[in-house]
Amino acid sequence: MQIALYSQEWKETGKVELNDIVFAQEVNEGLIHRALVYQLANARQVVAHTKTRGERRGSTRKLYRQKGTGRARMGSARSPIRKKWGVVFGPRNVSNFSLSMNKKERRKALFSALSAKAQSGLVIVDDIKLKEIKTKDMVKVINNLPLEGKTLVALPEKNEVLQKSASNIPTVKSLTVNYLNIHDLLKYENLLLTKSSLEKINEIFVK
Repeated sequence: MQIALYSQEWKETGKVELNDIVFAQEVNEGLIHRALVYQLANARQVVAHTKTRGERRGSTRKLYRQKGTGRARMGSARSPIRKKWGVVFGPRNVSNFSLSMNKKERRKALFSALSAKAQSGLVIVDDIKLKEIKTKDMVKVINNLPLEGKTLVALPEKNEVLQKSASNIPTVKSLTVNYLNIHDLLKYENLLLTKSSLEKINEIFVK
């Protein structure tokens, strides 16, 4: 499978071959959805936590005697019916929301999402070069390319100049190819790769 190769000035410089194992798979929406749920569930951090009456600080002494006062029965000051004390059935940070999905399925889901991008939303350039960290220069590169909507830029390796230049653009996200994931591929309409990124994808994912 071939696709046009562009310079960062949006001039076609030739063709580049896409690996069919990665970019020509059947788009399996069900598998992509499962991989997305798996990713989001495993990234979930359980923060909300309430204390029970046993964990609250304070005396456990019964506030007043059971009978003879004319008032309702009352236990300790840590009772859940008293304001700002023990909570009944509140959220606890011991919950485990993690899911499991085998490696072959996860990889197949990633290839399926990349194949969907190859059908619509994939642009490959020779290279992206900026002289210095400058958001304006990165905006110019993105605007030169035939991209509409939000763009995910996948780099072959860490590049401080490019990544910092893209970090202030709300419609652009940059990452290295080894961090390509279902969530970002679905969130961003376009995928921008360099020729080196394409070679790195083949090196990492095709064995």
